[in-house]
Amino acid sequence: MLKADRDDAAKDAIYRMGVIGQFNLTFELAWKSVKEALEFHGVALTAPGSPREILKEGYAADLVNDEEVWLDMLKKRNLAIHIYDEAEADKLVSSIFEKYIAVFVKLRDVLAGIAAAEK
Repeated sequence: MLKADRDDAAKDAIYRMGVIGQFNLTFELAWKSVKEALEFHGVALTAPGSPREILKEGYAADLVNDEEVWLDMLKKRNLAIHIYDEAEADKLVSSIFEKYIAVFVKLRDVLAGIAAAEK
């Protein structure tokens, strides 16, 4: 995700859909990683299958840094499979580059710090 090129996404529909597909995959891996980290540290999850509840618990446990952006990503992930309009795809790609990549990177750093502390 970090190597995606915004200019290429703006010019090429296939590339843009690839960025959106990678966003969907990255989001899935991210919230499931938050779930695993919470479970590892003994947090009792109220709704183990719900990404929304996992993200809220992750925010409370300081694993995710911006609850509003994460919940927005969840909403956009749910809508992404139904994007048939180029303007909507462009808006999602803009959000990915402007907001979402930064919170993925922050989560990666937080989880890396936890893993390093556990060693």
